[in-house]
Amino acid sequence: VDVEIPGSDQSINAWLVYPERADNAPAVLVIHEIYGLTDWIRGVADQLAAVGFVAIAPDLLSGKGPGGGGTDSVSARDEVVKLVRSLTPKETISQLNLVRDHVLGLSAVSGKLASIGFCWGGMTSFAYAVAQPKLDAAIVYYGTSPNDPEVYKEINAAVLGLYGEDDARVNTTIPMAVSEMAKLGKTYEPNIYEAAGHGFLRAQEDRDGANMKATEQAWPRTLEFLKLHTEEGQD
Repeated sequence: VDVEIPGSDQSINAWLVYPERADNAPAVLVIHEIYGLTDWIRGVADQLAAVGFVAIAPDLLSGKGPGGGGTDSVSARDEVVKLVRSLTPKETISQLNLVRDHVLGLSAVSGKLASIGFCWGGMTSFAYAVAQPKLDAAIVYYGTSPNDPEVYKEINAAVLGLYGEDDARVNTTIPMAVSEMAKLGKTYEPNIYEAAGHGFLRAQEDRDGANMKATEQAWPRTLEFLKLHTEEGQD
């Protein structure tokens, strides 16, 4: 689907997947890694739809690639990484809000919405919980936590963090999130998986089974957490 940007000829391209269910479904906003909107991220959206969610994964590089294209128009992964790193928090949040409004306007959606992100997208999922007060839940896969203690006051969403043990760059940002969310009486559940590395959900075959073991624990917990905080009458 193409999500219109008011006042612009450019739109946000997004991968939208519907579940097979009779009633309206909660929606999940899937935020891509630093590698942009890849088949792997589309696959994550497919998996979420398979268990009952409307999933939408925007290409936050829409219009940034050659000829006004998105991730798929960029020939080299390193160039994709550069483009993602060039996105400002302001424009990223603005795009996510437009995609949020689009998906919540669909007749198949219940009105509940969560975000889930991986690596750069995990950081962005946590940041989106700060920026969007109506977000119901945020899932953070090995993404850094906000580094300003004051911003945690803005969070209304329940936050689930899923981290590999061997990922010090990210994990050193967990204690502030634990402290501030606890102080404010808000839900933040960090899970650190033994011997797993950064990006374990994508690299499931790496690290002598540790990444697979982490995946086998993290993904079911993800689905439980999403259902708990987005299904009507369960939160």
